[in-house]
Amino acid sequence: MRKISLFLFPFLLSACAVGPDYKEAPSLDIGQNYKASTFPEWSQSTNDWVQITQDDLSQGDWWRRFHDSTLNTLMAELNQSNFQIEQALASYDVALASLRSSRAGLFPALNTNASATRSGGDNQITNSAYSGSISAAWELDLWGKIRREVQASKASAQASAAELANMKLSLQGQLAKAYFNLRLVDAELDLLNRIVGSNERSLKVNENRYQQGVSARADVVSAMSALERARVSAINMKASRQQYESTIAVLLGKAPSQFSLTPEPFMANIPTVPVLLPSALLVRRPDIYIAERAVAKANEEIGIAQSAWLPTLNLSASTGLRESSFSDWLSAPLNFWSLGPALALSIFDGGTRQAAIASSKAEYRGRVAAYRQTVLNALKEVEDKMTLISVLNEQALAQQRALSSAQEFAKITRNQYLAGLVDYLSVTQAEDTANNTEISTLQLNNQRLEATIDLIMALGGGWSVSHDSTNQ
Repeated sequence: MRKISLFLFPFLLSACAVGPDYKEAPSLDIGQNYKASTFPEWSQSTNDWVQITQDDLSQGDWWRRFHDSTLNTLMAELNQSNFQIEQALASYDVALASLRSSRAGLFPALNTNASATRSGGDNQITNSAYSGSISAAWELDLWGKIRREVQASKASAQASAAELANMKLSLQGQLAKAYFNLRLVDAELDLLNRIVGSNERSLKVNENRYQQGVSARADVVSAMSALERARVSAINMKASRQQYESTIAVLLGKAPSQFSLTPEPFMANIPTVPVLLPSALLVRRPDIYIAERAVAKANEEIGIAQSAWLPTLNLSASTGLRESSFSDWLSAPLNFWSLGPALALSIFDGGTRQAAIASSKAEYRGRVAAYRQTVLNALKEVEDKMTLISVLNEQALAQQRALSSAQEFAKITRNQYLAGLVDYLSVTQAEDTANNTEISTLQLNNQRLEATIDLIMALGGGWSVSHDSTNQ
């Protein structure tokens, strides 16, 4: 029984682990609700808004909430073809390989060796030697150092998985914004083309009236100026469209010359986004998870540094065969073997180990502070986007009223001109106001789309910690 106890003693020791055990993410008071949710304008502008602990963003791809089939197709291509995603995926594979390598340290290493040599000298006597051996070596994890290294590698791999998710989320947001900006340009071009057509007809009317002596030359010049301004604006819009198209092409891993999108009406749906409670946000944002995994890794490195003060125990064993002739080596070789432990301990290192422990503890404190700052930044992002959406929704209502008034005033002014009550300059000014107001309305709707996308990004998109396969 005593022999069995002595045999099990190293393995019982290996159940111990030097250093602090990591329990959970550092605590931080983040409140129960978002401040923006208490603003009257938020509840008035988003009637079906609700704070929840689990949202339906994770039930599918977040961009599908916009109900745009072209956007859905582009997102699928982005996820398959983007080179930045491919680079992040390669980094994740490197982290997984490093994790597998660190886990290998928990097991014995087996090696084999075979050799055949001939040697001689001035006496012209030639000697032969044949040998073959197999050896095993195992560092017993007495103080949990190797297990700490495995956990540190696992935290790095988990952070790398979150970095991949964060990269995808960022690029998806960029693609959605570029796409909606392109559709905004399509809508502005459609409006400008209609304005050009209307101004061409107005120019002809004014030229006829001038030839008939009903209107002054100034009316013709005013109509011509309005027409050319609209044409210039349309040309500028075409340049902007090309830039957005090129942005989308690069995101999809294509050369700009190999990609184009057919113009379509700007019919984007602005969805209502269910907002997570602050506590749920902690497991839904990849950047928060990255910061938390950095804390976990720093915690394990404290134990690794502390284990340097304790001895390491290696068990080694080897056996083999050797003989001076090949026939004897096959028939009756000499056997040899060795077996035994090796204990090693650093006695004096000039303070290197103590400095390593101090460094690891300082690194841990820094990671904790970085994690808490990341959480606060995330909460601020959500608050800011919620506030912005409520303000933009209010602006949209006022903008729609302004558009209706401007269009009605332009119609009244044109009728007054046809009745001879005002000159054509008044018509031009009124129609310019109406057209600019309509363009501003389109741009405001696009701002609301971008703010909604930003809020979805701030909430972590469709990602959660449960999506990390490294946890398995």
